Amino acid sequence: MEKQVLTKVEPVYPAKAKADGVSGQVVLHAIIGKDGRVERLSVVSGPPLLTQAAIDAVRQWVYKPFQLRAQPVEIDTTIAVNFSLAR
Repeated sequence: MEKQVLTKVEPVYPAKAKADGVSGQVVLHAIIGKDGRVERLSVVSGPPLLTQAAIDAVRQWVYKPFQLRAQPVEIDTTIAVNFSLAR
């Protein structure tokens, strides 16, 4: 799926998470619409301080539309967003 992303917005690291030293991975369940835009997102797992930043970024992603038998289709997928504090 990563190769299908046409527009990828990086998440903004929340100041509170940085201050508290929180890092990790946020896993989101997503429905990608026929037009390649993210239609629905829900959190599967991840640090609570990072989930909203991940959602806000991924909502802006645009994928190359998926096709099945030359027809655009919705895709059900999982997206992982990694947050890492620079050392």
